[in-house]
Amino acid sequence: MMERKEYSLVVFDWDGTLIDSVPNIVTALVKAAQSMGLPVLADEAYKGIIGLSLGEAIATLYPALDNEQVVVYREAYRDFHLELEQQPSRPYPGVTQGLEHLKGSGVKMAVATGKRRAGLDRSMTANDYQSYFEASRTADDAHSKPHPMMLEQLLDEFDVTADQALMVGDSEFDLAMAVNAGMDSVAVTYGAQNESKLKQHQPVHMVDSFDELIDWLGRH
Repeated sequence: MMERKEYSLVVFDWDGTLIDSVPNIVTALVKAAQSMGLPVLADEAYKGIIGLSLGEAIATLYPALDNEQVVVYREAYRDFHLELEQQPSRPYPGVTQGLEHLKGSGVKMAVATGKRRAGLDRSMTANDYQSYFEASRTADDAHSKPHPMMLEQLLDEFDVTADQALMVGDSEFDLAMAVNAGMDSVAVTYGAQNESKLKQHQPVHMVDSFDELIDWLGRH
């Protein structure tokens, strides 16, 4: 682990990092597969694609599907997920208080997510999180993770260099995106993917809770 330093911009992944939405995502992916008569995979396979844009996620899970079938799966997933999110997924413990701490400290915050814009807006509004983030990038705005385009756009928007920014995420795609953008990353272990998979992408720190992240950032 490298020595802690100050960051002027912290970029967060959404699902599995801030919001405890992994169960609903996995359930919707399973239901979509069942609706098409596709084999149901292990939960770990579905968790393993969280962070990718939906099209890339489907292609990874079911590579034999043709373009038309991918569209059918995508629409089925969205319908099932929207139904599940009638009771919106809520933040992980400590997230709201932690974001308040960071906002009060003056650090800039942004979101980089594989969600579509409409999905992020729904979740952000449901949890009243709009005031914490000055910018966001979604699957509608840039290439899918782990391409660095989302982070490069945010660095440009905030006029900060890569060494002044930190990516926080729960998936290997988040951390690989940070590597590709030349940014530091912190891995959270309570989301979609396990610690051994995250370690491969050399985060500067790993935390088991959001409170630990805030402690590490030293922004009380």
